[in-house]
Amino acid sequence: MNHPMLDIQHIRKINRSNARDSEIIESFAIDDTLCLTASHLRETAIHYWVHKPTVVLGIPDSRLPYLEDGIEFLNSQGYDVLIRNSGGLAVVLDENVLNISLIFPDAKRYDIHDGYEAMVSFIKRIFENKNQTIEAYEIERSYCPGTYDLSIGGKKFAGISQRRVKTGSAVQIYLDVEGQGDERAQLLKSFYDVALKGEDTKFKYPNIDPNVMASLGQLFSQKLTVQDVMNQVEQKFHNQGIEIEERPFSDQESEWFDNRLELMQQRNRRINK
Repeated sequence: MNHPMLDIQHIRKINRSNARDSEIIESFAIDDTLCLTASHLRETAIHYWVHKPTVVLGIPDSRLPYLEDGIEFLNSQGYDVLIRNSGGLAVVLDENVLNISLIFPDAKRYDIHDGYEAMVSFIKRIFENKNQTIEAYEIERSYCPGTYDLSIGGKKFAGISQRRVKTGSAVQIYLDVEGQGDERAQLLKSFYDVALKGEDTKFKYPNIDPNVMASLGQLFSQKLTVQDVMNQVEQKFHNQGIEIEERPFSDQESEWFDNRLELMQQRNRRINK
């Protein structure tokens, strides 16, 4: 799949794409656990996760001057709220947003940008049959803007973050698959309005323009589901001769998971009071 980090023969799969069965705080603990496994076993993994309506805040968002008011607004719109342990700012998740984590071993062998570049290469390969040019550059007025925003025709459909634990690296991407990307953006525009109330802050929060965001379904002008995307991913693995193995956590991994889950819960106690 072009990037050397994707030159693999075997990948482990963790599938948590049923939003009804998944707690989002567990998804981040799973990624940390898989990073620890990668550190010990040098194993590459893919983790699919989908959740009920949730706004995932970045650490800078936790310092918004009127954060509690912002959270109350999101709750009133039917969204749960979580502070994640990887970089970036607020993003919107729901049943039509697919999160994919690629977990790589030997992260210290690579520059941190390699992880991002590997994910960009991966996504371009997944959608290469759509005859659309996917670009990676910052969409400044999107939510959670970053150097590795993925867009088509100037409209962002995905953002990438990365977290390293020991020598494992979890490169995480959210893909707006179905629905209205601009409506998700409007939600976060309103959140920042409420949580800032026009106050000047040292940190520059995004001035969101909903018109610069869209879902893949909108951009491809076709019906596309989360399951369709996962099927395309695994078809690409099959075409590359990559073996996919799905297996539950070992006892050691379960212990790591419990520890990482507690850390996530500690991070989020402030907003869950």
